[in-house]
Amino acid sequence: MNLHQLRFVREAVRQNYNLTDAAKALFTSQPGVSKAIIELEEELGVDIFTRHGKRIRGLTEPGRLVLESVELIMQEIDSLKRIGKEYAAQDSGSFTIATTHTQARYTLPKVVQAFMVKFPKVRLSLLQGNPRQIAEMVQRDQADLAIATESIAGIDGLVTLPCYQWEHVVVVAPDHPLLKTKSVSLEEIAAFPLITYDGAFAGRSKIDHAFSLRGLKPDVLLEAIDADVIKTYVELGMGVGIIAGMAFDPERDRNLRAIPVGHLFGMNVSRVAVKQGAYLRSYIYTFIELLAPTLNRKLIEQAMRGEHENYEL
Repeated sequence: MNLHQLRFVREAVRQNYNLTDAAKALFTSQPGVSKAIIELEEELGVDIFTRHGKRIRGLTEPGRLVLESVELIMQEIDSLKRIGKEYAAQDSGSFTIATTHTQARYTLPKVVQAFMVKFPKVRLSLLQGNPRQIAEMVQRDQADLAIATESIAGIDGLVTLPCYQWEHVVVVAPDHPLLKTKSVSLEEIAAFPLITYDGAFAGRSKIDHAFSLRGLKPDVLLEAIDADVIKTYVELGMGVGIIAGMAFDPERDRNLRAIPVGHLFGMNVSRVAVKQGAYLRSYIYTFIELLAPTLNRKLIEQAMRGEHENYEL
């Protein structure tokens, strides 16, 4: 049994049981991958994969257990490599953050700027996607951490901790009639065409749920993943916008006005997620503390050990 065999098994599953794609991903030959897997099965005395002819189709029942062990072993191997790299170079290396557009555009710039001042030798990468996609990036070791709203909480294999709370705001033109209302209602908002987020982003589910509870079916004219796009169409007079509060800047958005609506749609919590059992380099702890000062290294390490069930904002 060797590490190459374990890598081949893991990659075969990741490539949807396509050994040709697995071989390409690992820069080796397809026959070599196939032979190594067969040799591992013979050594273990069980079939890891179900087959149709020469093609593998899925995991057998013992194969699922084997894959779980393989994932744990490879994670520990990766951790050992990171430990060596960290102690060889304390303040340099690579760091990949997976996040949504809203976080990348409005929350992270100042945090990233402060981080790069502290760690100028670290090569930082930002990957964007919807919450499900960025969670998978962390699960597959394509990113060190993910940042999004509550939708990344409760995903298998991830440890998530709350960073900060935010509320939605309604954005309108400076002369819009909603600005005359002391406390805007859902019925008043629903009277206008709406421009807001795509269903997978920035608390959209809470918006839909609030209207549904009141039996309202607002006219959602346009959906987007980018608050700047939403604000642009509001400025054109096409409707009322609902965006994350962090995405409104009175100085930058001088042609718009914002109405806080946390009382209608509830508060949202942005969260940071890391892979369960992953080894985090010291500068990753520093980044998390810059993002959310309440999340110190001790608390994060407790969460990684499974001692975070009662921690919320």
